[in-house]
Amino acid sequence: MAEFAWEARARSGEVRRGNMEATDEAAVNARLRQLNLNPVRVRKKLKIAAFQFGSGVATKDLVTFTRLFATMIDAGLPLVQCLDILATQQTNKQFEVILKDVKASVEGGSSFSDALKRHPRVFDELFVNLVHAGEVGGILDSILSRLSIYLEKRQKLVRQVRGALVYPSIVVVIAAGVMTVLMTFVIPAFESMFKDFGGGSENLPALTRLMISLSQTFVTYSPFLVLLLIGGAVGFSYAYRTPKGKRIVHKTLLQLPVMGSVLRKISVARFTRTLGTLLTSGVPILDALEICARTSGNVIIEEGILKVRQSISEGKNMAEPLAEAKVFPDMVVQMIGVGEQTGALDQMLNKVADFYEEETDVAVAALTSALEPIMMVGVGGMVGVVLVAMYMPIFSLAGNIKAD
Repeated sequence: MAEFAWEARARSGEVRRGNMEATDEAAVNARLRQLNLNPVRVRKKLKIAAFQFGSGVATKDLVTFTRLFATMIDAGLPLVQCLDILATQQTNKQFEVILKDVKASVEGGSSFSDALKRHPRVFDELFVNLVHAGEVGGILDSILSRLSIYLEKRQKLVRQVRGALVYPSIVVVIAAGVMTVLMTFVIPAFESMFKDFGGGSENLPALTRLMISLSQTFVTYSPFLVLLLIGGAVGFSYAYRTPKGKRIVHKTLLQLPVMGSVLRKISVARFTRTLGTLLTSGVPILDALEICARTSGNVIIEEGILKVRQSISEGKNMAEPLAEAKVFPDMVVQMIGVGEQTGALDQMLNKVADFYEEETDVAVAALTSALEPIMMVGVGGMVGVVLVAMYMPIFSLAGNIKAD
């Protein structure tokens, strides 16, 4: 189907404009007449591919939009008027354009969920499916309220993980810069000074000789090291894009000594929160599990969830195949089993999500607290070894002068 821009005149004489997806111009004209509009001009829109990083819409903008939209719908405002108000008041210009396009699609006869589906970078599959469930069930305001709460909790998890990684990343970059300066400028300066004093390399301490040798190797092969790092990064990026490479990376991350446990807790919290929100909103369990698998963020966990979905489609319960998949801890599996037996699976999933979100808070805080002293000791130790190695000959020379 192609997209057409239309201009039509209402019975009141008002000129209206919008966009509509249809097979051809005749279908657009027919649809406009059904809406009591007299077509004036219909033209096919050209799609121009644009390259951009991300969607251009922050999660906080999406949360604010969802919450305000829910409030307006609950107050009884028409859907198109809500979109018009929110688009007009939007400070993010790119999001404003998207909302105006959604409004035009709704005016053109599309459902709200179908209009959102036109912008998958902003409104993901989870968002669209929940809105569709709200439209079908007539509880769009409740669905949007739940969705805004879910987005806030998901963003909180993302901020925690990013916050835990920021400090180590900064320290590693600073450490690499300091060592590069020491190896490139400081150690060669000391080496030149030792030669001026007439001290041969054989008279220098072993640690000093080792540092000088490492510095010479680093200066000589630094262009090759840079090329090696760039090549490694490009190779890793290429391998990660392949299914096998991505699977290896994701499996390795889950098996890391400390970080793996944190990542597994984050995955449990995301899975249970997403599935609980979908089931509470009336989405069928098979569709909900498929959405959870696609939004899991880890191939290993995605495969496990899809196996669970396959087993449920064959008539089994959820707890048994989830235990066989060995993706989540036994406690989670048992609580899900209890939720199935009591008929309150959605409530149990939300309780598990609350628990593991708190566990994630504690784990991330503990990881950050442990990394800070370790990184500081590591950086200080590297710099200290270099300085001691360079000053050992000076201390030895000063002792000989004093003895003379």
